[in-house]
Amino acid sequence: MKKNNAITPQEQDFSQWYTDVCTKAGLMDYSRVKGFIIYRPYGYAIWENIRNYLDEQFKLTGHENVYMPLLIPRSLLQKEAEHVEGFAPECAVVTQGGGKDLEEPLYVRPTSETLFCDHFKDILSSYRDLPIKYNQWCSVVRWEKTTRPFLRGSEFLWQEGHTLHRTEQEAREEALRMLRVYDNLGRDILAIPFLTGQKTDKEKFAGALETYTVEAIMKDGQALQCGTTHYFGQGFAEHYDIKYLDEDNTLKVPYQTSFGVSTRLIGAIIMEHGDDNGLVLPPYVAPLQVVIIPIRAANDPEVARRAHCLEDELKKLNIRCKIDFSDKTPGWKYAQYELMGVPLRIDIGPKDCQENKVMYVKRYNGEKGFYKFDENLAKVIAAEMETITRGMYAKALNFVNSHVHEVHTYDELADVILNGKGYAKMAWCGDQACEDEIKAKLNASSRCMPFDQTLIDDTCPICHKKAKKVVLFARSY
Repeated sequence: MKKNNAITPQEQDFSQWYTDVCTKAGLMDYSRVKGFIIYRPYGYAIWENIRNYLDEQFKLTGHENVYMPLLIPRSLLQKEAEHVEGFAPECAVVTQGGGKDLEEPLYVRPTSETLFCDHFKDILSSYRDLPIKYNQWCSVVRWEKTTRPFLRGSEFLWQEGHTLHRTEQEAREEALRMLRVYDNLGRDILAIPFLTGQKTDKEKFAGALETYTVEAIMKDGQALQCGTTHYFGQGFAEHYDIKYLDEDNTLKVPYQTSFGVSTRLIGAIIMEHGDDNGLVLPPYVAPLQVVIIPIRAANDPEVARRAHCLEDELKKLNIRCKIDFSDKTPGWKYAQYELMGVPLRIDIGPKDCQENKVMYVKRYNGEKGFYKFDENLAKVIAAEMETITRGMYAKALNFVNSHVHEVHTYDELADVILNGKGYAKMAWCGDQACEDEIKAKLNASSRCMPFDQTLIDDTCPICHKKAKKVVLFARSY
């Protein structure tokens, strides 16, 4: 049921709905430079919660945090031609410093492969130094023509992991291990069911041999790439002369990987779970997990006492909560915290105190009920964080399952793509020409080749040649 007239309905204009939620829920504001947004406290806190979870997972898998410079000399960036070609059109270039022309242009990092490679060349000497597993939290600049908050910006926040390994097998395992970390993030923290698989050669990262991806589907039927991991083989290492002395006393070239997610995940959360009344946040990333609304507290000290008591007990359990004692009406508060996507609302009024209970409302499904006010109440509410996450994930999974369609003909493919039905699962010959044709005619791209490659047809519906792969196609952000 729509209650917030400040938000454009999704069915009326999904793009405007998204913009309304970003601004009116206090996630971001626009800066003076196109594509460079201001992360307001509420929006930045979501990113902090994502970052904190991932940072812990990275350290558990043996990665160490580092920080690389912001600027890359042109001569360094140009060492890997394919990589440069992939990013050159999006680069911001510094040509002056201190009021003087620079001897060599400096590129504001669009990504940091070249910086890491240059550093690895200096610190790697022996097989005993391997593996090297680094991660960086930073911002990057890619001068996008079309921008949208969180989804595609000229500057965005992200993490980028870069690793070196002694063997091809170890590097390949690393790329898939980090893909599982991202998949777990989706399931356990974001309540987003990702589709996982390998990118086609056309869609893989510039300079990678293989790119793996976690893909989501938004409520308008479009896909969103939410994170990628890459197996580089020895290509970057060879171009940057990275070598080490192995046990047999010979010089060898290591195998390399990288992986990254960005603040695009905030956009994924908004579009995956949000509704016509605003945000719907998964509990583990919500800056505010529980809001307590005291009813007529000014006239009944017991209401305020119980509200404070519950807040204290929740904070002991590390639940992010607050009491709203402001003089705004309960109706205004309900609408505001609904807009902000707070997972659980607790109402305490004089009658509730008399009956020794509190009322709750769950944001994601509108469920209402009562909890008994006793010594276990805080633990019951804390346990609801997991229950709500599971419920949100199940709801999103049902949506995904109903928006992946097997297609066997071009007409079926066009129907799925043109009518916003989600992903088209199709047999494919493996030729880029068919990808290009789908892009030209339907403005859709291959999102991934699922790990389950059981063929659904003998021939490709585009060219009718023998099918070799199964691919998911969709329009995307």
